[in-house]
Formats: sequence, structure tokens, C-alpha cells
Amino acid sequence: MFEIGEQEVAWFPVNVMTPATLLSKKLELEDLRRRARPDALAGLDHSQRIDITFTSNAIEGNTLTAGETALVLEKGITVGGKPLKDHLEAIDHGRALDWILDVAAGQGTPITEADIRSLHGLVVAQSKPDIAGRYADRARFVNTDAGLHHFPTPVMVPSLMRDFCVWLRSAAGTSETAFEAHRRLVAIHPFNDGNGRTARLLMNLILARAGFPPIAIRPEDRPAYIAALETIERGGDPSDFDALMTRRLDQTLDLYIGAARQALR
Repeated sequence: MFEIGEQEVAWFPVNVMTPATLLSKKLELEDLRRRARPDALAGLDHSQRIDITFTSNAIEGNTLTAGETALVLEKGITVGGKPLKDHLEAIDHGRALDWILDVAAGQGTPITEADIRSLHGLVVAQSKPDIAGRYADRARFVNTDAGLHHFPTPVMVPSLMRDFCVWLRSAAGTSETAFEAHRRLVAIHPFNDGNGRTARLLMNLILARAGFPPIAIRPEDRPAYIAALETIERGGDPSDFDALMTRRLDQTLDLYIGAARQALR
């Protein structure tokens, strides 16, 4: 499944930003970065990395708070009363996020099937090492408001992933591509577990390569996020999903632009 459980009521704002507006804000941020000192946004980058790890894991039911996630990642502290699995998931996700940002900074060759399997391997490296980087060998399904949804069978996964990477190799480096890559990877659900985290990290890899800051899908977004993915599974319009991602990207750009402007004062 999406690595999620019970369903909730979704809500979307009517007013969302357009890709053209996002591109304009990205160019403004790039200009501000060029004029600011090299480490001007280092603190924000660090905080965002922790927040992305916290939020992505929280969507999947991880019980660590934002502060506890920071303690695990920054200090290596074990939080009393919290499952070992939750600590391992935080460490795994933090390392996977660092990896995609390193890959994005290097630009270079297109994202390959091996890259996606390596990314998944990092996502579950310590929490579920037996499935790290391995395609699914069992049926995957999710309970939705419309009933039980089955994902493609394990035997279909290799060819679907090859086709996905062919599409990805030729797709433009845009925010729209990042959002669509997330949707497509979740639809294939190529791994036994860790699909949602891997899809969100892949989306952020594509965003970062395109010059955008990575985004967090917050726990309060969970009802809308799940509902939008379910709509897509039923063959519905992906516009609600794209609207949510666009809103989060717009808010993240505003956060970075505000911080960069302050750094120039």
C-alpha cells in the first residue's frame, strides 16, 4: 500500500500556484543565492532535512516527533519508550535524503532503475534490510474507500520499472515531472514496503535537480494526500494530487526566499 492505514476526509484549497509562478520564484531564489554568502541558507537546509525525514516517516505511522527525530539524526540519541524500528527508519531516511541531495548536486546522467533500487535500499537499509533494493515478491494491496486495490503483480514489476525509467529519462526536468514520477512509482508499487518514502524521495531528487528546494508532505496533509492517490488509482484526475504538491512547493519556495532576503540585509 502507500504504507498508510485508515482513510480520512480530504480537503484541498481552491487557490494554488501555477508552474509558471513556481518557476519565477525558483529563478528569484537562484538570484538571491548567488548574491548571498555561500552558507547563508545552511541552517535552513539542515532544518528542512530533518523536517522532511520527520514528516515522511510520520505519514507512515512512525511515532517519533520532530524534536525526537532531530535528536536521533543529530545526536544519535535513543528516545525512551519509542520502538527501535522508528529510530532505524529515521536514520535510514536521513541517509537516503542526504544521498539524493548529493546525487542532485552532481547533476550528470539520467536517473536509472539501479538508482531507484539503490534509493530504496537506503530507505530500508537498517529497518528492513532483507528487502532493501529488491523488487516485490508478494502481492501488495491497500484498503480504499472504493474497496480493495491490488497493485501490479510481482512478475509485472521489472517491465513496468523499465518502462518507467524510459519515460523518466526523456521527461523534462520540471516540477510537473517530479510530481508525476511520484504518482507513477506509487502506482507500480515495486517494493514490498517503503514505496511511499521512496516515491517522495524520488520526487525530491527530481525537484532538487531542477533547482527547486525539496519539500515536506506534512502529517496534516495526510488525509488529502491519501485521498488524491486513491483517486488516481481509480483512474481519476491527478489534479488534486498536483495541487497539493504545488502548494507545498510554493510554500517552501517562499520560506527560502524569505530567508535569503534576510541574509542580504
